[in-house]
Amino acid sequence: MNILKIIEEYGFKSASNYYLRCKFILFNNYMKNIIEVLNWRYATKKFDAEKKISAKELGEILEVLRLSPSSYGLQPWKFIIVNNLDIREKIRIAAYGQSQITEASQIIVFTNKKNIDAQLVDDYMKFISKEKNVDINNLQGFKDMMNGIISSKTSEELKIWATYQLYLSAGNLLTSCAVMGIDSCPMEGFDKSKVDEILGLNELGLESKIIIALGYRSDEDKSAVSKKIRFPKEDVVLEIN
Repeated sequence: MNILKIIEEYGFKSASNYYLRCKFILFNNYMKNIIEVLNWRYATKKFDAEKKISAKELGEILEVLRLSPSSYGLQPWKFIIVNNLDIREKIRIAAYGQSQITEASQIIVFTNKKNIDAQLVDDYMKFISKEKNVDINNLQGFKDMMNGIISSKTSEELKIWATYQLYLSAGNLLTSCAVMGIDSCPMEGFDKSKVDEILGLNELGLESKIIIALGYRSDEDKSAVSKKIRFPKEDVVLEIN
């Protein structure tokens, strides 16, 4: 909402109290709108291939991914934006012909780093030291804790842990796109080994887990008007007092 419109609408005569009032209005509008947005969002089955996400919007989407939370802040991921249409055709075949792969404005392949190890932690510590301008020796306790946890897990356990982190970023993206009025479809139904091969992920030390297609729903997508099916709150929330 434009701040000048708020001032005009609510008749503020000075700037002395409008800031807190505006924050209150915006927050209440947001909380009201977020439920509407989540009801509007659905897994888009058919995209309008003619409608494209703007460069500005894509930049915001990538920033949403960059700012996503992860355990310890370790960020064991890389997000692959696939623009090449020939490659997307190949991925569509590996995704059992799902049309979203080629019809959507963008697809993002969510990948995990294969090597969750001391080197990853060491690189992270160096980055923290640089970004926060702190002596890396002051981070030794944090480093030792992470290395201890990593070394206590099997490679399979680490792979599962890394996948959990990836789903945090995926959920963050889906909600953020809905707020932006951008449709999405998260997809796990694809041959991961084939997608890894198509994108050369093995050589990069990465493995694909999720594909999210982004764009704008087609008028022909009947799923857009289908009733959203969610269990009632009392069936999914347990409150312990």
